[in-house]
Parts: sequence; structure tokens; C-alpha cells
Amino acid sequence: MKQTVLVTGASRGIGLATARLFAAKGHPTVLNYNRSREAALDAARQINAAGGIAMAVQADISQPEEVAGMFRHINEQLGGVDILINNAAVARQSLFTDIDDDEWRRAFAVNVDGVFLCSKAAIPHMLRQHGGCIINISSMWGQVGASCEVLYSATKAAVIGMTKALAQELGPSGIRVNCVAPGVIDTDMNSHLSEDDLRELAECTPLMRLGRPDEVARAIYFLASDDASFITGQVLCPNGGFVL
Repeated sequence: MKQTVLVTGASRGIGLATARLFAAKGHPTVLNYNRSREAALDAARQINAAGGIAMAVQADISQPEEVAGMFRHINEQLGGVDILINNAAVARQSLFTDIDDDEWRRAFAVNVDGVFLCSKAAIPHMLRQHGGCIINISSMWGQVGASCEVLYSATKAAVIGMTKALAQELGPSGIRVNCVAPGVIDTDMNSHLSEDDLRELAECTPLMRLGRPDEVARAIYFLASDDASFITGQVLCPNGGFVL
């Protein structure tokens, strides 16, 4: 059986596209969700109906006890997570002066603590196997920052730093840790933007369009595959040239 994959935040967007791709490639795939129960369950049913192996598991990844419960369930059902895709995140555009304390803490709890908690839970199995793969989803805003994106940029920059340091630490154990930093992708996360805003972002992209979730999913799959067996601690940037 191929390696088991856990994708956090897999009920929609990049997470869903990634889960579908890994399942189509024969990997037993766990779709984590927090609130979008029906969407995640429906996606898992569709994957199973198509001949794949998938299950949806609820957990708020910012909560240690829920992450621990999710991993216990996965370990019992599938024997451990071999490939972890830390995708779940929250975002909201706002002026820095309008960010309140609770909003700041919640974003870091999901976007950064979630990566920490899920990685920490997955690593013991990977150490026993002397191999594994962790792929963290950051953003081009974590590389360069953006006006009215201070909070999101700060969390995603932290993810990049965590990726590089963890790759150094786990490399001797045969575990690769990489990062994908997408540009502007046509997902629900950007649904708050107006058509004019989206058009302007597309025009600022050298390829003159927004990215698609499946394009990011293929970048993630590449980093998890044997084709990337000598790649660790790197940031792959499917952004259409927006950030060079």
C-alpha cells in the first residue's frame, strides 16, 4: 500500500484539490476538516466511489487535544501518517490598527500552532520509519508581505522559518520538510475580493491570470514524490511570477 497522507483543511480549495490528487495516485488519504463536515464527507465519499481510499476526520488543529485525537484515530485505522500536508489556515484583510488581540491570537493558533501540533504528532511515526515528508503551505505574502495583510503575512513567514529549521533537524532521520508558497489562487479564501480586485491581481501577475487549486496541488505532490527525494528545506512558489 502507498504512503498514507493527511491533508489539513481539506474540505475545499487547495486542500481538497490536494487530497483528490493524492487519492487518485493511490494514496490512502485523510481529509481533515473543522466545521465543513458535509463538504469533507462528500469529498471522501466521491474519492471512495472512484476506487480510492479516503476518510474525513474532524479536528480543530489549533487545539492540542483534538489533534491528538485525530492522530490516534488515523494511527488505529491506517497505521500512521507518512506524508503530512499542513494546509489549513485562516485569513482576513484588514488594516494593522484594526486587528484586535483575539484575531491576532486565533490566526497564529491556526496558521502556526496548527503546523506545530500536527507536525509534532506525525513525526514519531516518521522517525520509526526513518522516512516521511512534511509539506507546509505558506503564501507569497509570507515571503514579501503586503499592505493590509500584516497578520496573514506574519503567520505565513513563521511557517517558512519553521520549515527551514525543521528540515535541518529532521534531515538526518530521512524526513524531508518543504514549503509551498502560492500566489493568488482562485479559491474561497479570496472570495471576499471584488471582481475589480481580482482582475487587478491577475494583471499584476506576469502570466496574467489567477492560479488554480489543482496547479498548487501538483506542486505539493511533486515535493512529496520520489522525484523530489533530494529536496528539503525549500520553498516552491506557484505564483505565476507575481513574486520573483
